[in-house]
Amino acid sequence: MENLLRKVFVIVFIWVTGSYAFAGVNGARGSKFNWNPVMDAIIEVESEGNPKAVSGNSCGAMQITPILVKECNDILKKQKSKKRFKLSDRFNVAKSKEMFVLIQSHHNPQNNVEKAIRSWNGGPKYSVRGTQRYYNKVMKLLR
Repeated sequence: MENLLRKVFVIVFIWVTGSYAFAGVNGARGSKFNWNPVMDAIIEVESEGNPKAVSGNSCGAMQITPILVKECNDILKKQKSKKRFKLSDRFNVAKSKEMFVLIQSHHNPQNNVEKAIRSWNGGPKYSVRGTQRYYNKVMKLLR
């Protein structure tokens, strides 16, 4: 009986933790990865949650640049999607999160959280040293 309970516990544990880890928005290649905690931490660091925040060319809760919007539209075009993002979409948190997930699915198909955080701050060719303070701030909010 004890052995059966142990097996049931393990199965329930795997199911619950697996459901949490893979629930959420679609990631690369049809897999699911929950980027919400990372995006929420980035939003807090970038704008303290203000969807109307503006700093230079960066706008919205996630401080998205026009270059990132263009990159998203280029990815969508390659995917033969008719969807396109507008610069004004940077002020919409849901659309900003869509852009983040699209960028991650294209440039970070392994769903590496560290790479996601650092590249959001330093671009695809980020340096670890140059993104360390930003990475630490985001990770502090994730813990």
